[in-house]
Amino acid sequence: MARIALVTGGTRGIGAAISRALTEAGVKVAASYAGNDDAANRFKDETGIPTFKWDVGSYEASAEGVKRVEEEVGPVDILVNNAGITRDGFFHKMTHEQWRAVLTTNLDSLFNVTRPVIDGMRARGWGRVVVISSINGQKGQMGQVNYSAAKAGDIGFVKALAQESANKGITVNAICPGYIGTEMVQAIAPEVLKSKILPQIPVGRLGLPEEVGKAVAYLASEDASFVTGSVLSINGGQHM
Repeated sequence: MARIALVTGGTRGIGAAISRALTEAGVKVAASYAGNDDAANRFKDETGIPTFKWDVGSYEASAEGVKRVEEEVGPVDILVNNAGITRDGFFHKMTHEQWRAVLTTNLDSLFNVTRPVIDGMRARGWGRVVVISSINGQKGQMGQVNYSAAKAGDIGFVKALAQESANKGITVNAICPGYIGTEMVQAIAPEVLKSKILPQIPVGRLGLPEEVGKAVAYLASEDASFVTGSVLSINGGQHM
């Protein structure tokens, strides 16, 4: 019987690549999204993957969203906490709203979505939780104090929950992507990419969303049952 996965932010960018990679691995996937109905509908039409709309920053909305997924698709065996936003700005100019929005979506969401599925995983004696953190949670990034703080918090979440869950057959791991060729990164001016960003990456190119997706598919598989509490960097050597 196929495992069932929930991928938050799973209809665009890295999330869409993760949803596709898990589907190719034989997993039954549900993808959540926050607001872009057109992109979600296109994704659903292209892939046949069911989509569910809610704000992962809200515990109540997440509990209800997970309930709908489990009623319509099945109990969640694999959770990929991928949803995230940026509200960049130098800290001395950052508003509380910018800080709170990023911490809520990028860090609070881990509790909001994982808490409703963890009891079922523990009861069934099997589960996979994968958190998409960031290179900037590892090294920090000027102009992203809020984002770096949230993504560093993601790593702490993973390491603690991995210890609590290991004896229940549940693995918990993080992936820290660097510059990945999503729509957001591709929108950067070509001269900036060439002169400022690519020189920081020893392999000399952007990563592919599919490379992150395949890494998630591995961590979600039976083959990765001895991998937990790990932080996998996918950054082309930019930070080691």
